[in-house]
Amino acid sequence: MAKRNFLLGKGEILTSPITGTRSGGDKNQPYTFNEAQERLQPMLNNVAEKVANLSPDSCPDDYAVASITLNPEYIAKSYYPSELFEAVGISAIGSKGRRITPAKRSANKDMIERTPIESLTTELFVVGKRHAFTNWARSLSLWTELSDGAGQIVEIEEITFLEPSDKIKLSPIDNHEKILYEIVLHLNEDIGEKRFLAKFQDYLEKLNLKPDFTRRFYAGGLCFVELEAPQALVEKIAEFSLVRVLRKMPSLRLIRPEGRTYGRFFDTKIDLPDFDPIDPNIKVAIFDGGIPDGHPICRWVTPYETEGVMTADPENLQHGVSVTSAFLFGHIDAKSPLPQPYSYVDHYRVLDDAPGQDPRELFEILERIKNVLATKRYDFINLSIGPYFPIEDDEVHSWTAVLDDYLSDGATLATIAVGNDGDGDAEIGANRIQVPADCVNALAIGACDSPDDNWTRAAYSSIGPGRSPGLVKPDLVDFGGEIQRPFLTLNSVDGNKLYATSGTSFSSPSTLRLGCGVRAHFGSALNALAIRTLLVHCSESSDTPRFEIGWGRVARHLEDIVVCPDHVMRVVFQGRLTASKYMRVPIPLPNGTLKGMIKVTATLVYATPCDPHHSGNYTRSGLDVYFRPNNTKKNKPLPGKPEPIHASTKPFFTKARKEFETEEELRRDAWKWENCQHATNNFQSTTLVEPSFDIHYNARSEGRSDNRSQELQYALVITVEAPRVKDLYNQVLRKYATKLEQLRPVIDVPIKLSGA
Repeated sequence: MAKRNFLLGKGEILTSPITGTRSGGDKNQPYTFNEAQERLQPMLNNVAEKVANLSPDSCPDDYAVASITLNPEYIAKSYYPSELFEAVGISAIGSKGRRITPAKRSANKDMIERTPIESLTTELFVVGKRHAFTNWARSLSLWTELSDGAGQIVEIEEITFLEPSDKIKLSPIDNHEKILYEIVLHLNEDIGEKRFLAKFQDYLEKLNLKPDFTRRFYAGGLCFVELEAPQALVEKIAEFSLVRVLRKMPSLRLIRPEGRTYGRFFDTKIDLPDFDPIDPNIKVAIFDGGIPDGHPICRWVTPYETEGVMTADPENLQHGVSVTSAFLFGHIDAKSPLPQPYSYVDHYRVLDDAPGQDPRELFEILERIKNVLATKRYDFINLSIGPYFPIEDDEVHSWTAVLDDYLSDGATLATIAVGNDGDGDAEIGANRIQVPADCVNALAIGACDSPDDNWTRAAYSSIGPGRSPGLVKPDLVDFGGEIQRPFLTLNSVDGNKLYATSGTSFSSPSTLRLGCGVRAHFGSALNALAIRTLLVHCSESSDTPRFEIGWGRVARHLEDIVVCPDHVMRVVFQGRLTASKYMRVPIPLPNGTLKGMIKVTATLVYATPCDPHHSGNYTRSGLDVYFRPNNTKKNKPLPGKPEPIHASTKPFFTKARKEFETEEELRRDAWKWENCQHATNNFQSTTLVEPSFDIHYNARSEGRSDNRSQELQYALVITVEAPRVKDLYNQVLRKYATKLEQLRPVIDVPIKLSGA
């Protein structure tokens, strides 16, 4: 067999801690203290008056909630107004992103006034005893700049009372007398706060409702419950101070998309392989519609019935078989033998009735999934089901919050189908990806229309952008089938025949299959986070807009990921970062000057805990990445400043940086809090001298600075292509012979094994 240049590993050995540099200084303020005091007084008076008029029943233990919107220049975690909140006796219990045009902007560095523009900011939900708001309103006019917390009132743009209508999200009026609602409460799972849930039940019973919160979900500072009630009472329900959102309970996505040919049976016989999977120790779970008893696919699948499921629905069973077939075999070529599966699969039937039949099914299914994940750890999971609910920019759904929490340690690679409403009404966002594909700790998978070279997004595949953070959604696309060229799977009635179908339900497990193939061939040398990074890193880009296809189509072949041509070097870094510290990551290059143009591709992914009650500050972790292409070149020192200690930087993942950027610019352009960054840049070979990335780990919690000692798991993949350096791979391998190592497969990697 010809020699093959396998992926290089142990890149983390090359990294080293460095001393960081801090920028910034005194900030010009949009408002003076007196201006802020004068602006906020009538707003506070209004809040205090409305809070005082609330019924005692709607204010558990006399707590009320108001909204404080920050001026857009103060959304960085370092500006969090904690001293002000402590001084007046309130605390933040959540937040969301919001776009506003402030009354004023600060002057620039030359003290020239700037025209206010619409900008991103943070709306904080604050809770306190009713008298805290009253006392603040009475005392504000007496404050001086030396009063406790007074210096932070300049950061506030608005203070408002939350009207019940502000919390209600309803589609056009429904004719049903009673509707099942999903209610989101500002509550966490602490024993001390559970009393508030009981008070909410008491409040609802006084409205002659019969709440049953046996099935509920906690995530961060939110509690998700279901309630059946007439629409006439929604405003009274929303008056309860701790209610954050009230919306109609979404239904489950239809597995047979309306208005589209879904599937058909083929008489073509196909022979199933008679061998065990490549790696029987990999743990994989699929949550779907079930597998019929005695189906031939059970050669590799263990079917489970989750607690509470009723009689299996035939359409659900076909969906379950097709999803599982897509994971085991990919898109089946009827003219070729089926490939050997990479692993066994545990298939959990979480669906019973056809979707949309039971309004309570959404919470039931999520509870079934959560119970499984709480008792058994998996390396890979796939979800091709979920709410029929396009994502919202300002709120996080229960499915997303629960799954992101489970995936936050980076130990499991999850693929989630984005949904099949890409041809929905774009004006109302009906074509956007559907919950829970907005999970930042999972791969959201869309569909393309062909496994061949000429491909584009399948028209039905839901599109992005995702919520920020998590803008690039879908992450990837894979072939999902079209009417003219369907996705072929095993059928549920006769397992030796084929079924033709289409949808992101099948591109999602097909993508997971490729990731599982990397694990099967390389064992534990690559963790789940590194495999996720490789899938993004080796994706095939196109001219299709990113909000339609994410980073691109997944690699067609396993070899495209793990084998390098002679002029290409690819290395994987797997490790941990420490909060507030800086780490240097060198790009491995041979000694001497390279020739010609050099292409560098880098992908950085990390797993992160999340704060679902702070949707605009959802991820708790952020990375500043600085690319230094030439270690011998430094910027000239500024007047009166010492010489820089590090080489000058150039943009890599982002567009060119200014000397000082606002937090909004960092979030929008540098994607400071995005946990997946990927880019390719071309360089003249002479401009690369000991190039490196410097990475700084920022930690936050609930939108404010988090100074606790903590670590973050990351994976970084770097590929260098030098067409005029025919032995680049070998030169790098020789130079780093005692550090980097080839990740040799535990079994042979098949040449051009399709990932589709």
